[in-house]
Amino acid sequence: MSSSTETWTPAGTTGTVAETASRTEQVVALLTTLIRNACVNDGTPDSGQEVRNARTLVEFFAGSGVEVELVEPHPGRVSAIFRVRGTDPAAPPLSLIGHTDVVPVDEENWSFAPFAGDVVDGVVRGRGALDMLNLTASMAVVTREIAMSGARLAGDLVFAAVADEEAGSRFGMDWITTHRPGLVPTENALTESGGLHVGSHVTVTVGEKGGAPRRLVAHGRGGHGSLPWGAANAALLAADAALRVAAHRSRPVLDDRWRAFVAASPLSDDVRGALLDPERLDDALAELGTSARFGHAISHLTLSPNVLRSGAKGNVIPGRGEVDVDIRLLPGQTGDDADAAVSTALGDLAAPDGPVEVLAGPARSASVSPDHGRLYDALVGAVTARFPTSQVLPLLTSGGTDARFVRERGGVAYGFALFSAAWDVGRFRSLFHGDDEQVDVESLRLTVDALADVVAEFLAPAGATTEVER
Repeated sequence: MSSSTETWTPAGTTGTVAETASRTEQVVALLTTLIRNACVNDGTPDSGQEVRNARTLVEFFAGSGVEVELVEPHPGRVSAIFRVRGTDPAAPPLSLIGHTDVVPVDEENWSFAPFAGDVVDGVVRGRGALDMLNLTASMAVVTREIAMSGARLAGDLVFAAVADEEAGSRFGMDWITTHRPGLVPTENALTESGGLHVGSHVTVTVGEKGGAPRRLVAHGRGGHGSLPWGAANAALLAADAALRVAAHRSRPVLDDRWRAFVAASPLSDDVRGALLDPERLDDALAELGTSARFGHAISHLTLSPNVLRSGAKGNVIPGRGEVDVDIRLLPGQTGDDADAAVSTALGDLAAPDGPVEVLAGPARSASVSPDHGRLYDALVGAVTARFPTSQVLPLLTSGGTDARFVRERGGVAYGFALFSAAWDVGRFRSLFHGDDEQVDVESLRLTVDALADVVAEFLAPAGATTEVER
């Protein structure tokens, strides 16, 4: 794999947004442009083409004095790194990590054009509005504002607009931290996502589940499709394996984060009691309403058979079938736990006595940052300043983010945004990677203002005021 880089200080006038625009107006304008660039990442090397969003961001920062470096591990897969230098080399830096790629869409299921990036009735609509171009745009606006203001920072502020997060970050943070360590500091970082409402609480994402993918290989015998009786059809064996895995019920794990989530949720005492009882939890999950699927994910090792392959021709019985299983691990769980769950699910299908072989893929452990410390405390302050009657709820997320590359290198990372009161976990998760993705402008305002306060608080020189003009 090769890489090309370029370093310069942009010259020019003001970029893409008028100097008189408010923070929120800047975020809306930038977000709609990023959506329209349609950097769709389907997992293939030449998809994504995040170079389009990198160019938009370089133009946005023109004339700000920010240092910029572009990294391109594969043609078109460009990450743009923007740095505002601090005044104290010993002070801790802060990295704002936002990805610029988005997942594909099934356009026929959308009620509006997914890449129009339009604003209707105070709502920005389009793929990436929640995941996570909203936050990427907010990070850009805050970074540019600080650079333009000439504010003195203690440590460096680094805004990393990175490629390929949606397909494992092979051309993004994974590549950067492996091949260019230090380009994006990994001591302290903010990325996606948090700020959702659970009862009277607001979430900050402190960790994420790990992954231990497995491939199930069904071994049968090929034959003519006109003679199905008694055949060892690998397609059927693979289908049976997939159904068994999907039906498996792993035992709940009731850790402190799960208990806090249940306590914060607006439920009756009876339902809370059931959700804290491993024997009754699964049957009570439906009481969480739209948050039930998320609740299941953060309390269980999960197995999801997502890809099935078998056969090449309609009149040939296949001798081989494959099932790719997405397995997500809670903190403390390992690949051995994944293998035990798969073995239990498959039962007599499992090799060596059965026809289904289990192959392990690359695994990663769950990662969690502490719910205390300077950066976390700054997040709590920004939340409570806007929702003074709310408490902060540290929460695990079920999916993977670029935060893991920070935590794997000993740093702390949090998912941080803020949403208006209508956004609970269930609503957010239904639109995240879903149809008709959208975000309200009020949530953009809350996010960019809170982010500005956190950056100013965390990077303020000793003894300096941290108040930031809005």
